Amino acid sequence: MLDLKKQPHRRLNPLTQEWVLVSPHRTERPWQGQVERQAASQQPAYDPQCYLCPGNSRAGGARNPAYASTFVFDNDFAALRPGTPAGEMRQDDLLVAESEAGACRVVCFSPRHDLTLARLDAASILPVVDTWAEQYSALASDPAIRYVQIFENRGETMGCSNPHPHCQIWSGASLPTEHVKELASQRDYRNRRGSCLLCDYLKTETALRERVVFENESFAVVVPFWAVWPFETLLIAKRHWSGLDQITSHERQGLAEALSRLAIRYDNLFQTSFPYTMGFHQRPTDGPEYPEWHFHGHFYPPLLRSASVRKFMVGYEMLAMPQRDITPESAAESLRGLAERHYLGGEGTAGPAESR
Repeated sequence: MLDLKKQPHRRLNPLTQEWVLVSPHRTERPWQGQVERQAASQQPAYDPQCYLCPGNSRAGGARNPAYASTFVFDNDFAALRPGTPAGEMRQDDLLVAESEAGACRVVCFSPRHDLTLARLDAASILPVVDTWAEQYSALASDPAIRYVQIFENRGETMGCSNPHPHCQIWSGASLPTEHVKELASQRDYRNRRGSCLLCDYLKTETALRERVVFENESFAVVVPFWAVWPFETLLIAKRHWSGLDQITSHERQGLAEALSRLAIRYDNLFQTSFPYTMGFHQRPTDGPEYPEWHFHGHFYPPLLRSASVRKFMVGYEMLAMPQRDITPESAAESLRGLAERHYLGGEGTAGPAESR
């Protein structure tokens, strides 16, 4: 019998049909790297040099209004631009390029420069969820747009260029690689089984309870069975729906709560402002209903053993397939066991402890 806790094995990601190598025995090897806690970086409530704070000038020259809640603007240095003319270059099916039109926006979570998702309570995150839903619907109404990607890069480690808490929304005319893979897998599963891949997966996880971090009435957060990153998590809607234009008011509150609880846990894991890339995967926006698509979010944090030890994709992982030593089960156990107190840096935490 295969022992998933001790023996090397591969796990299949049914969303992408890609494999990850899991080597749990390697956690026993000696480690001589640093594991110290990093010094807390305290941010002010307002930074006069920040180009995202209210009233300040942005890098592109525009001045922000004195906003009091969320603030959305077109990215001054957008990766995709509306009105990009159609064009294609092809040579012998080896050198192929085509133009890509789209739009990119920035969403500031709050006028406060120092309040990340982990330091905002659920009530303060709710306007962010509302803004995401509004932006998804608005961009999806454009016939030139085929997908909408909402994502946040948190921390310098993940390439975030400004510490003011914010996320980005990129929308484009064609489906990106990860969406294509997930759409194909969810469609194939529905055709073969007559049911939803993530609905069935969530039923399995909530029955086993091995990788569930927490859940509320509307969402569950699990460390997926096929996780690549050490403390990767998957946020899954309990009801089958496909995009933020279909979210109910109760589910908006549930999503805000789930984001708060997960972000707090991440910060408390290594007592640091935890870096990650997170984003929501929603159905394409080109018209069809896509009944196979199930709304979900991915969190990909790079930290491995401490605030100063990161996971890198190197060697075998770049040349062959992803690999991990810490099992998803042990990662979920670590995240589950954390008290939900707001980590504020410095000497400790503040905010009431919760046990849910």
